[in-house]
Amino acid sequence: MSTTASDPLAALGSLPGVPDAVDSVRKAVDRVYGHRVMRRRSNEVTAEAALRGSRGSAVLAGADWNLEEVRRRTDFSGEDEARTVGAALRLTAEAGQLLSVWRQSPLRVLARLHLVAAGGATPDDAVGRPRLAGEAVDEPLIEAPLPSAGEVAGRLEGLSRLIIAGGSAPALITAAVVHGELLALRPFGSHNGLVARTAERIVLIGSGLDPKSICPAEVGHAEQGRAAYVAALEGYTAGTPEGVAAWITHCGRSVELGVRESTAVCEALQRGAA
Repeated sequence: MSTTASDPLAALGSLPGVPDAVDSVRKAVDRVYGHRVMRRRSNEVTAEAALRGSRGSAVLAGADWNLEEVRRRTDFSGEDEARTVGAALRLTAEAGQLLSVWRQSPLRVLARLHLVAAGGATPDDAVGRPRLAGEAVDEPLIEAPLPSAGEVAGRLEGLSRLIIAGGSAPALITAAVVHGELLALRPFGSHNGLVARTAERIVLIGSGLDPKSICPAEVGHAEQGRAAYVAALEGYTAGTPEGVAAWITHCGRSVELGVRESTAVCEALQRGAA
């Protein structure tokens, strides 16, 4: 992601298709927030969205468990898939605790997210810090060329400055860029996808677009499928206006699908079926 505009993230809002995606997401979010169930039972919707979002993020990380298995399970140690699901659940729970820190110190938040995701699964000296030159990255879904450790450090610092500076960019654009940059960079030795999707969630919540965290984009990313996710990311990493716009639009569609999921939860609660 590169641009020379004074407000680079806001400048992305003029890319073809992006204004429509931003408008569509805003309307969808407004509709679910206006649901009558949200007046008295929003905490239940939030809890269910967290569970479903965690499951969606884990699916993209290679742990395709059904929702009831995620809901039922209490032990997430042992096999790799269980640890992945456990990491996704821990990250979702942690996201809400880091909102106040994000705008002041996003790199500190990313370090914390990696620490939470790793959960003791990687060597202690590799947890919570960007990878060093020569260190391997375990991220099998993303096969794009791996930036050097030096490039990672520079781009992370640039992303941090953009977040701290704020700006007028819509939440969808900021969330998509944060998500895309972290996937492209893969700054940690492991769990980069889980961390990237959690950072996207933090932006959507902290921006005020989804303050109650009921629009799990992770659900939408999983529903659109791993192949579509990777293809959209390839467009982003190519850096062309069309590729970046396609990634933002993909992220917007994911939020809308998350909205649809939570709308169904609201309907079920209204019927007394959940």
